[in-house]
Amino acid sequence: QVQLVESGGGLVQAGGSLKLSCAASGRTFSSSAMGWFRQGPGKEREFVAAISWSGGSTYYADSVKGRFTISRDNAKNTVYLQMNSLKPEDTAVYYCAAEDDGEYDYWGQGTQVTVSS
Repeated sequence: QVQLVESGGGLVQAGGSLKLSCAASGRTFSSSAMGWFRQGPGKEREFVAAISWSGGSTYYADSVKGRFTISRDNAKNTVYLQMNSLKPEDTAVYYCAAEDDGEYDYWGQGTQVTVSS
């Protein structure tokens, strides 16, 4: 059974940092792109960041560019999201996802990030 499990969320003050992790099990995703998405209160889910299978290419939403960094360790089947200079508007449930045949077919259960002002 394929599972993606996020961790590292929590409560942080504005300007602080958090690092999210997403550990995959059940199959290897070393040849798959991985992404992070988020859904804030009363909002639709939105793209945050993505990384190619090799880690050589990364993509970011404009709202997080320069503050968030996505990375991966294929040996550990894990993807990370380093979040710095957090803002209250970053408050959301953060989900990781794995791509398969061009679609994000696998999703984690999400981890809550709350940024207080």
